[in-house]
Amino acid sequence: MVTTSIPQEGLLTEAHESAPSTAASQFNELAGLYEEMALWPFRKDIEIPSVLYHLGDLTGRDVLDFGCGSGFYARMLKARGARRVVGYDEADGMMRYARRREEKERVGIEFTSDLSASLHGQFDIVLSVYVLPYATTRDALHDMCASMARLLRPGGRLVALPIHPDYEIEPDYYRPCGFNLSSETPYVEGSPVQLDLMCGQGEASVTAWYWSASALETALRAAGLGTIHWHDPKPLGSTAARDAPETLRPYILRPHAVIIDCQKE
Repeated sequence: MVTTSIPQEGLLTEAHESAPSTAASQFNELAGLYEEMALWPFRKDIEIPSVLYHLGDLTGRDVLDFGCGSGFYARMLKARGARRVVGYDEADGMMRYARRREEKERVGIEFTSDLSASLHGQFDIVLSVYVLPYATTRDALHDMCASMARLLRPGGRLVALPIHPDYEIEPDYYRPCGFNLSSETPYVEGSPVQLDLMCGQGEASVTAWYWSASALETALRAAGLGTIHWHDPKPLGSTAARDAPETLRPYILRPHAVIIDCQKE
């Protein structure tokens, strides 16, 4: 069993761009698990289609995947017609996996662990899946949003997936989906939230941090991002919860993450 607990440091904040953070190093052994998780029903049938739907037409767009992990989403962005795709992550193990895939498949993705000034203002879209929850303080959350905003051209969009401000606090609620989500102090600003992931390769425990809708919007607006829209991930089509498989029903009723779509002003 792989057990990971993220310490009290930001995962991908501006302050850690010069050297890999201890938090990022905790993800070094999880690339295979993250790839497997992409096949979980709630991700395959709800989260991923919802994210791609809200990203819209990527033809000719320049996109940066902020916290790209194993490169799963980065590869999908390229396959959907993005002109330039850059994947950014601090975890060395994730970067090694993503780069090996790129060396083998040669789909044209750049991977980097450094948000240098040469990347500032170069992208139409920044995608950030499960990154904002790893801001451990309000200042770290503001720094993270500012880092993402700097990468965008004027009018560019940030599409992010944080923990849903109204996630279900019953720890076993999401077990049919393949994970548990628990907190000793649910809905408290900046409080730890533990995710226990269960899959064929074993189990992993990851600690994230809760931020309310108000805290997230405040940080985004301070970074110069506005026109903020919130979307619950939903299965494409009109599948009602009562007609969905058991592995999807809890997620349709109460997803653990939310899609935020905002624009650089």
